[in-house]
Amino acid sequence: MFTDDDVGSVFNSHSLSSLSLLKNLSSTHYLPSKFPIFFSLSLSPFQVSERYRNMPKSTLNRFILCVLVNLVLYLSFIISNASSVPLRFREAPEFYNSPECPTIPDSKTSNNREESNICSDQIIHVAMTLDTVYLRGSMAAILSVLQHSTCPQNVAFHFVASASAAAEELRTTIAGSFPYLKFHVYHFDDSAVAGLISTSIRAALDCPLNYARNYLANLLPLCVRRVVYLDSDLVLVDDIADLAATPLGDKSVLAAPEYCNANFTSYFTSTFWSNPSLSLTFSGRKACYFNTGVMVIDLERWRAGDYTSKIQEWMELQKRMRIYELGSLPPFLLVFAGNIAPVDHRWNQHGLGGDNFRGLCRDLHPGPVSLLHWSGKGKPWARLDANRPCPLDALWAPYDLLQTPFVLDC
Repeated sequence: MFTDDDVGSVFNSHSLSSLSLLKNLSSTHYLPSKFPIFFSLSLSPFQVSERYRNMPKSTLNRFILCVLVNLVLYLSFIISNASSVPLRFREAPEFYNSPECPTIPDSKTSNNREESNICSDQIIHVAMTLDTVYLRGSMAAILSVLQHSTCPQNVAFHFVASASAAAEELRTTIAGSFPYLKFHVYHFDDSAVAGLISTSIRAALDCPLNYARNYLANLLPLCVRRVVYLDSDLVLVDDIADLAATPLGDKSVLAAPEYCNANFTSYFTSTFWSNPSLSLTFSGRKACYFNTGVMVIDLERWRAGDYTSKIQEWMELQKRMRIYELGSLPPFLLVFAGNIAPVDHRWNQHGLGGDNFRGLCRDLHPGPVSLLHWSGKGKPWARLDANRPCPLDALWAPYDLLQTPFVLDC
């Protein structure tokens, strides 16, 4: 056990080297952004030493001991995260319906929470992919949906996970943080799409699970007629019911915010545009770019039009002749661009993760905000942990459910 003299001698003989170590750990991004001690400030060890020179010895000793204990706690956290130990998440608070929400009767055919009430017309269906790499983002997205929903008990989640993933572990993680949540986990067979994927500009875009949105109509129950698809790197700050209620008109299969000022031709290669039989695909269509990370999909119309096959046909062509560079987005543009129902841009303030190469910080687009989307290379949890957050990453942090080590208040 340390005495005051022991701790004091540690500080007197090793304080500068210890503080230097702490500063180095911080600057090399080994410590999470929440590490609440003084070295997070831009101070040199000598400045810190000067700052605490006049502190009473007993107080100083306790302070240094507290810092060392915190350092041990965080080093343990780092080691556990670097190993195969799964991430641990806190339990989220439960959110309740407002009085005006419609009541959903209990299912008379199932006692399984993952299946009960799933076919009710009052349910808002949300689909997301689920994997260990983006699990932290998924947990934050789920929390944001529930927290800002007027009728959170009327929201059901449909999670699509790779068949090769530890689906039971993912299911347990979701249930542990959201024990009251209506959800189901579906297994996605990677082999169904693996042979159709062409190398894109970023390796992360080539994951088979990125293409699972193409198969939602096949995976979800037939009674689910409309679903809101969400990426894992976003948070909502508005009621998802408003997004889910987007009118699709008489013919549209899906709705999404369109960005007609974007250079649409850049999403396809010169091989595509120089071939009249291909470029005429967009003839008579006012084709605009839209981001597939936020979509409202009419699954009945999708099934009736067999749009999964239409997307696959373009992916098969891409394997024979390179007509685009960017992962799973271009086939959606080829099939749907110019024929989708519009959604207000506030429902996808996208691009907050920067581009696909450097992931630099970006500002919000002008206008109101209902959903913040960190599409691009930079993810808020990674930048926060690296102590290099962008200003807007602070808007994601309150939804982070990651269980961090206990920290002593110094």
